[in-house]
Amino acid sequence: RRHMARMQLDEIERGELAAQGGKCDALYNLGLMYSTGRGVEVDLVTAHKWFNLAAMQGSMDARTCRAELAAEMSPVEVAEAQRRAREWLSHH
Repeated sequence: RRHMARMQLDEIERGELAAQGGKCDALYNLGLMYSTGRGVEVDLVTAHKWFNLAAMQGSMDARTCRAELAAEMSPVEVAEAQRRAREWLSHH
């Protein structure tokens, strides 16, 4: 069980490292992970943040996913996701 958790954490870390390099696919894949709960707890705010960042890099799929998520989220959650995306951009 611990090994599986470590593998999942490694996947998240690799995704975040790739995302720091501004790789659109990495940003999009992080959004998918958090929106579907693949290896992590489902977190729509975090998923929206990653989809938003991928959309800024030109991903049309991320735009679609971001819009679908936003329809399920409260305005406060969307605003928080946008704040987190801006914060991430300011540090990377």
